[in-house]
Amino acid sequence: MEDTEQRGAANGPLLEMRGISKRFPGVVALDDVNLSVSPREVVALVGENGAGKSTLMKILGGVYQPDAGEIWLNGEQTSIHGVSDAMRLGIAFIHQELNVLGNLDVAGNVFLGREPRTALGLVDRKRIHADARVHLRRLGVDVPTSTRLDRLPIAQQQLVEIAKALSLNARLIIMDEPTSSLTLPETDRLLSVVNDLRNQGVSVIYISHRLGELTQCADRVVVLRDGKNAGELAKNEIEHDRIVTLMVGREIKNFYVASRAARTPGFLKIRELRSSRYPGKCVSFDAAQGEILGVAGLVGAGRSEMAKVLVGLDPYGSAQVTLDGNALSIRTPDDAIENGIYLVPEDRRVEGLVVGMSVCENITLPRVSRFARFGLLQREAERRCADEQITTLNVRTPNREVLVANLSGGNQQKVVLGKWLAMNPRVMILDEPTRGIDVGAKAEIYRLMRGLAERGTVVIMISSDMEEVLHISDRVAVMHEGEITGLLERDDCSEENIMQLAVGRRVAVASTPERVTAE
Repeated sequence: MEDTEQRGAANGPLLEMRGISKRFPGVVALDDVNLSVSPREVVALVGENGAGKSTLMKILGGVYQPDAGEIWLNGEQTSIHGVSDAMRLGIAFIHQELNVLGNLDVAGNVFLGREPRTALGLVDRKRIHADARVHLRRLGVDVPTSTRLDRLPIAQQQLVEIAKALSLNARLIIMDEPTSSLTLPETDRLLSVVNDLRNQGVSVIYISHRLGELTQCADRVVVLRDGKNAGELAKNEIEHDRIVTLMVGREIKNFYVASRAARTPGFLKIRELRSSRYPGKCVSFDAAQGEILGVAGLVGAGRSEMAKVLVGLDPYGSAQVTLDGNALSIRTPDDAIENGIYLVPEDRRVEGLVVGMSVCENITLPRVSRFARFGLLQREAERRCADEQITTLNVRTPNREVLVANLSGGNQQKVVLGKWLAMNPRVMILDEPTRGIDVGAKAEIYRLMRGLAERGTVVIMISSDMEEVLHISDRVAVMHEGEITGLLERDDCSEENIMQLAVGRRVAVASTPERVTAE
């Protein structure tokens, strides 16, 4: 492979996609798009949802055929008619939703569908495990190759997927949102692997909405907008604001909306909250009316479990909840809704939306009974409510009757927000509110969150995006193994302090409501 790489370097780019166009019924997905990748180069491909990134990569991966344009590899024009062609040419595609089988072991996943055989035609298990260990060592992964994949954390499953790409002798690896489900330490590890791959002669196309990662791993950033090339940035030009401007076609001022002084301290009081996952641990904290309280922590810290207890989704959980001086009893989601406490869940498609229903129906679903008179649904009132939220939230949809499944991730998230905003929330809990959505939609959601806080709503934001936590939160509560290990005032919020608390270590500036310092 080294000789091939050297020839590619001598003759120019490893990959050139020239004048690629692709149309679907009623949509021009790509219009004369160009992309090049050099040997040993990491190119970040960014753009808003719908910009054409996925379509371009599916053409490179053999899933789609272009309507126009050419693909060149190592200075030779080539055609990629299917996924097998892409694999044969040394192109590997690691999707956001990993293509792995949890019931197989690590080695079986690395060589899935390509198992070497013995002279008798049987699967050569000894060779599979030996070869898998070689590829895992290249990535610095030290796990037994006989381990079932579903017993590994998602970060290690992702590395197994990369090992599979290496087993194909991949010269070019496409990574689509590889860190969307990873914690900060896991993200750092993956970015280190990307740099190692570059040093080993592998080129990478890296797709991510987390723009802060690009300064750590990308040699160049290529930006798409509305299916066209919008520009690119060399390594010394990679800056958050410059990327955003190219992505949206304009400068986004106040991307992170400045915080304001919170009103009414102790408006929400949580005491002795216990979840079924951590029955021996409890959580206690206060939140002020009009503040955004960030909740940070590593995966498995108990953040989502806490949220589910607060809205009555954990039948075995319990908590003492006081809102505006009134003690509440929340045993079911109906109790939470009745008291104005709403949750925007982490998995919006599975838990937050009915994707087979329209935008209008999703927005009005929680309060559909309010649009009924004498047992008949008042469609006009329902439509007015939906239209108001579509306008307020700038939901990009052809009309209110479009199936929500057909919207982009950012617009789906706005629909989830819209159905609760229509009910005037007193407490809004947002679990990973911007995961997997583009930078323009992120800015709008941040403004919505700040607008909610300014109207007196308590906003609780659970996020694994450190940059988001640091810039959006008025205060940060950090969780570790089912407990809050510390609360940080805005002036004390730093990546180091949050990470220390996230692993259960002492931070002098942090305190719980009982003034207990984290151990």
